[in-house]
Amino acid sequence: MTSLQKLDGRRRVVIEKVQPEIDCGRFPIKRVVGEKVAVEADVFTDKQDVLNCVLRYRHELESDWHELAMTPLGNDHWCASFPVTEIGRYVYTITAWIDGFFSWRQEFVRRGDAEDIAIALQAGAMLVAEAATRAAGENQLQLRQFAEELRTAKTDAGSTPALSETLDNLMRRHSDRRLATDYPAMLSVWAEPVKARYSTWYEFFPRSCMGESMPHGSFEECEKRLPYVAAMGFDVLYLPPIHPIGLTKRKGANNALVATETDVGSPWAIGAAEGGHKSVHPQLGTLDDFQRLLSKARELGIDIAMDIAFQCSPDHPYLHEHPEWFRRRADGSIQYAENPPKKYEDIVPFNFETDTWNELWQELLDVFLFWIGLGVHIFRVDNPHTKPFPFWEWLIGEVKRAHPETIFLAEAFTRPKIIYRLAKLGFSQSYNYFPWRNTKSELETYFTELTRTEVREYLRPNLWPNTPDILSEYLQFGGRPAFMLRLVLAATLGACYGIYGPAYELMEAVPREAGGEEYLNSEKYQVRGWEPDRADSLKDFIARVNRIRRENPALQQDHRLHFFGVNNDSLLCYAKTTEDNAEIILVVANLDPHHTQSGWVTLPLELLGLELDRSYQVQDLLTSARYLWNGALNYVEINPQVAPAHIFKLRRHVRTEHDFDYFL
Repeated sequence: MTSLQKLDGRRRVVIEKVQPEIDCGRFPIKRVVGEKVAVEADVFTDKQDVLNCVLRYRHELESDWHELAMTPLGNDHWCASFPVTEIGRYVYTITAWIDGFFSWRQEFVRRGDAEDIAIALQAGAMLVAEAATRAAGENQLQLRQFAEELRTAKTDAGSTPALSETLDNLMRRHSDRRLATDYPAMLSVWAEPVKARYSTWYEFFPRSCMGESMPHGSFEECEKRLPYVAAMGFDVLYLPPIHPIGLTKRKGANNALVATETDVGSPWAIGAAEGGHKSVHPQLGTLDDFQRLLSKARELGIDIAMDIAFQCSPDHPYLHEHPEWFRRRADGSIQYAENPPKKYEDIVPFNFETDTWNELWQELLDVFLFWIGLGVHIFRVDNPHTKPFPFWEWLIGEVKRAHPETIFLAEAFTRPKIIYRLAKLGFSQSYNYFPWRNTKSELETYFTELTRTEVREYLRPNLWPNTPDILSEYLQFGGRPAFMLRLVLAATLGACYGIYGPAYELMEAVPREAGGEEYLNSEKYQVRGWEPDRADSLKDFIARVNRIRRENPALQQDHRLHFFGVNNDSLLCYAKTTEDNAEIILVVANLDPHHTQSGWVTLPLELLGLELDRSYQVQDLLTSARYLWNGALNYVEINPQVAPAHIFKLRRHVRTEHDFDYFL
């Protein structure tokens, strides 16, 4: 077959530069239920013919397509938006064709010669009659009538039925698509629960939830801590691994290589005689106790997020049941985890290149399905970047096919391209570089990348100012203002954020060694007794910030983030707005935790829907103070010892018909 025989040269429409489209349609974009997918494309043809262009979409469980007419924006650029109303996968594409009737009419209205008009009316009648063959019922009768009227119409282009609005609608409905061009890629979008876009996470170690005279915490004591978590405004409680912990090569306090009899080990050294990834540590309780914790949390509006870490202690039952899933060293012993010169002898990684890899994959999938069966639907996945990409794409796809409500958070502090690949493969949210972005230029550059480039279509950042692994230098030396500031930044720059507590609200800031980011006396290796009601706790401040997030929808999304100018590099200014600018939240933050800083903020009034000659009010939602601002340039001064940031709500000046002024 020649190349000409393969080609239908009558299909003259070009569709290109479709957005959003990730890697030529290889990966889906992400949305949550209730959002829209705005699709744009360049669509054009040769000559001046009129085009019809439609956006086609459907949920994967539907058999019929929905269609929306795309709107031309000029310069051959078209757009349309469709809603995602159910959890699951949607597919979408674009179809376009030359519309013979409207191309005919475009020329018809420019004709002035009576003979030309008469001939053109006959051509139009033929097009309408042909459309009637594609119609049925009343529509067919109407089109036949219009065809007859065009055949017998007078040669006055301005008064013919060719300009009828009814005919317009009928011809659009029964347009000739035989030579339509279909965009070759079938694009997709994953619609997830709203918590995938907007959630507020709190992490604590269950074994540190101890009652009086208890050496080890329990699920029952965790239940008693739930009202404390809820009162601060968190709706996701993340628990580090809750499984049995191995004894062999167990780590001691502060990561000591030799443990004492009383050392509890690292929760990430999973597996012992009591069980593995489908078991709970016996000192925490039973599976029934865990399910009761899930139920009690839901009563308070909290979802429990579980940590899934695919690694084993040397005592895990898998090593005896499936030794082929693990590597051996030259001396025949099991290969432990290492990053020379560091050795992690209490942890054994899986060998994903084993000949029985398919059995390994299926078992690891079953781990997720086991906990989903108990009622968990949010997972924080430990170090996913150390497992094969194809594994995660398969596993997340399998889980979401059966349980599309499941949310996956990738804990991958690794190279940017790897973080992005994991997000493309299906992780709902991603850890990121926020803990180490401290200067104005660093924050503006990084969050512009996350919210103003293609990245925003598939990666949702979950911002953590601290984790059990990360005590940043900024927190070590910034004191109380640093903890307050980083919380405000995380909670307002990101719709999803979390803290590791009670270390955060109690401002734990002592590293294990100078220049490091490990906590001294880290909970990763020992049980800690905390005093959550300590007088200097930030819990009330955290509760206020989380209430501001909950009451202001502008802070519950990431895409409408705008940075504004300030003539002081120690001050950062940005806003988040709702789609219609009905709500504007403006944050001005002092990045210097030690000194008062001042400067002039420049606001783009037109972008924010503010009038140049009208004053407007800014209300600080942290302190309830109100200020009257005028014009684009306004002065701010922030003492970090009082509060390191303003979270302003802009209120526009409104004058009623009775000349009564107020701010909306």
